[in-house]
Amino acid sequence: MKFTKQCSLLLLLVLCLSILFTGCSNEAETSTDAPVDSVVSTAASDFYTEDTELGEGAKTVYVKVIDNNAKTITFTIHTDEKFLGDALVANNIVKGDEGQYGLYITHVNGLEANYDTDKAYWGFYKNGEMMMTGVDSTEFSDGETYELKYVKE
Repeated sequence: MKFTKQCSLLLLLVLCLSILFTGCSNEAETSTDAPVDSVVSTAASDFYTEDTELGEGAKTVYVKVIDNNAKTITFTIHTDEKFLGDALVANNIVKGDEGQYGLYITHVNGLEANYDTDKAYWGFYKNGEMMMTGVDSTEFSDGETYELKYVKE
């Protein structure tokens, strides 16, 4: 009888602990300064779904991102950086690889363009014309607007 009571208590304890640990979720919480509605969390990174203002600094630059669905999101970036690429990287808008010509952008706002797999790349424009410099070698003035456009050949 004593053995049965001990087994019952042990089973009850195991059951309670399993319920307790099942209720404790290990999901990561996303914490950003942006409003909850403007950020969509992914496993790789966070990206913005609406126009967003970022950074601090004396200069302001506007970067329009046109994604693979032709949706445009404008980033208003306040910065003290001299080069546009530095401001974009510092605010986690772009990711890429360093190449012989500078930063080759592979991701903008969480979206990848991979020329090797699907002939897609990120075009860099000002006033609708493709830039002849990369983002990391482009100096910008206060109030200028640039575009990063998903292009697929």
